[in-house]
Amino acid sequence: MKILIDNISSLLGILPCDKKLLAGAEMSEVQSLDNAWLLIEDGFIADFGSGEAPQVDVDRQIDAEGGFVMPTFCDPHTHIVYAGCRDGEFRDKIEGLSYEEIAARGGGILNSADLLHNTSEDELYRQSMERVREIMSMGTGAVEIKSGYGLNTEDELKMLRVIKRIKESVPIEVRATFLGAHAVGRAYHGRQCQYVDLVCNEMLPAVAAEGLADFVDVFCDSGFFTVEETSCILDCASRYGLVPKIHANELAISGGVQVGVAHNALSVDHLENTGAEEIAVLKCSNTMPTMLPGCSFFLGLPYGNARGFIASGLPVALASDYNPGSSPSGNMRFVMALGCIKMRLTPEQAFNACTINAAYAMGVSDSLGSITKGKKASLIITKQLPSLAYIPYSHQTPFIKEIIW
Repeated sequence: MKILIDNISSLLGILPCDKKLLAGAEMSEVQSLDNAWLLIEDGFIADFGSGEAPQVDVDRQIDAEGGFVMPTFCDPHTHIVYAGCRDGEFRDKIEGLSYEEIAARGGGILNSADLLHNTSEDELYRQSMERVREIMSMGTGAVEIKSGYGLNTEDELKMLRVIKRIKESVPIEVRATFLGAHAVGRAYHGRQCQYVDLVCNEMLPAVAAEGLADFVDVFCDSGFFTVEETSCILDCASRYGLVPKIHANELAISGGVQVGVAHNALSVDHLENTGAEEIAVLKCSNTMPTMLPGCSFFLGLPYGNARGFIASGLPVALASDYNPGSSPSGNMRFVMALGCIKMRLTPEQAFNACTINAAYAMGVSDSLGSITKGKKASLIITKQLPSLAYIPYSHQTPFIKEIIW
């Protein structure tokens, strides 16, 4: 099938095929082409250019009516497979309880695990698909989804099977991450070492046997899993070919960045608390620093030092962290806005952090995240906008005319 999009005010996010991420000063530029057209063949970008569109036979011609065409957002860190919600904890937060205090009282992740345990796989799929359709409608074309609200083998597998069903149900790219080490299950309270053994010796083999995960993750932070426990889990996961993506430094400088880099993690995520040592370690790696401003916004945590990372020459990706306890939103446009408003990124830096670098952080930058010949035609056609900056500036005003998958 051939589709021609013409009357494009500007194509945004053009990159050569060998460019898989943008780092340092590169993040301040968004390559564009004005007065443009774009040709799609069988779901892939076949060609694009400026001026009068080519005279070719097509199955569909789309008039962009002077809007922009840009790659869809990529969201490389979510927990959108969950049951129910945690609005009761919202009141606790308003009353002043911290994330750690709620977790210490047996709430937080454990509450989500209780709800999920009592929810059938079909119902969990139904609830999760509502959220997937929601993020698709807001322009997300690729999403990473974690398990981690099971905390026992049966329920972790249930979550991953739901993620597999989602992957088979939608036209967007979906990647699955096994996060059995999200917290210690209630049945193992006070026996964390035994729970780590369960993750390594029962959960991981079961996940691998069904081929349900692309990545492995560990919540390496204060009050959760230590560097040593994280390293043990990652060593075990490597036997099954699972690539690490690490929760690191949300609550404290935890060593999560260092253990992630040591195990060649694709990304280290959160990074609300970092210093010069984390920057130095990341500069010697291929690991993508991924920051989650929605979590900082909802929990009142510090925002990641994105500007400092970029100034040091590093890349930065942004993700939504869509989950019921600390970031109940998957709106990547709002994430882009928070990147600008709270992290002081330029609109260009935030755009690149939510597209090409976010695609790298979930292992899909060879096929998504930019306007590049040969990449999947996963595109947003915007309404007429005055500038790229308008997207994060007026972050609640509808801006999407059409989405191409």
